[in-house]
Amino acid sequence: MGARYVLFAVLLLPLAVLIGGAYGGSCREATLCCNGRDSSCVVQKAPLNAIIEDLNDKPCYCDHACLKLGDCCDDFKSHCGVIDCIVSEWGQWSECDTACGNGMMSRTRIIEQKPQNGGKHCPSLVQKRGCQGLKCHNHHDRKALRETALLLPAALSKSRHENDTSDIRRNLRLRYKNAFKHNRGNEYCVEFEVIKATKACHKDNTYRGLAEGERVIVRCDLEALHEDRSAEPVASNSIQDEDEPETPKYRCRGDGLTGRNTRFTTLAMPACRGKWMRLTVGQPKKCPSSDAQFIFV
Repeated sequence: MGARYVLFAVLLLPLAVLIGGAYGGSCREATLCCNGRDSSCVVQKAPLNAIIEDLNDKPCYCDHACLKLGDCCDDFKSHCGVIDCIVSEWGQWSECDTACGNGMMSRTRIIEQKPQNGGKHCPSLVQKRGCQGLKCHNHHDRKALRETALLLPAALSKSRHENDTSDIRRNLRLRYKNAFKHNRGNEYCVEFEVIKATKACHKDNTYRGLAEGERVIVRCDLEALHEDRSAEPVASNSIQDEDEPETPKYRCRGDGLTGRNTRFTTLAMPACRGKWMRLTVGQPKKCPSSDAQFIFV
């Protein structure tokens, strides 16, 4: 804007002739309407030889650039037919574009009035946001995507404290006592990448590892195993003989689906919660207790 006033000083005499002595700050009186940026398209409010003490007496402009620079004459829009873009309200959000897993949904709006004569350009006509498709063909997948993993520090793992008699998960899961009939060979670990975590997780040393971008390993101990009735029965070994009976599948609630986002929360600090994505592919394998930072409840 300063460059304009430098040029204006150089063009004082021609401008005096151009505006025909119009000092009212009016594009209509000066009969000015210019396209683009034109520093000669100016109206002098005060007499040419006057000392400008009031900011209101500074020159104003009648070109399209004044809309961005904020130095238009008061009647520029009305006199020059400047019309801003007008858009409608947002429409309804569309259905998730993925039936099962992570996807996108969108909504749109339309242009009701196109901009004219330098008016404001139209804003974006499309908005998008993430969504989670829950219409999975497999009932187990739908159930797993809705589950929230409940966590405790791995230090409370029963396998590390065989002589302990006060495992908190035993008290919480007495109604699943049938799971205790199975040996510890059914235990496994799952690796996740944290997608989002609340600030409460960062305030406690125990849960500080639950930070965005971090990878954590969660152990599924025997005490947390549940019979998954929604899943197909699996053989006790990876290679099943024809005469070998199938056994029910046991897993920990909240162990997720590979490549899908699910939720987690901590039992001792409910304010610490978030989303993560399972990295473990296929059937989870056994892992040493020392590898896990957390355990499922």
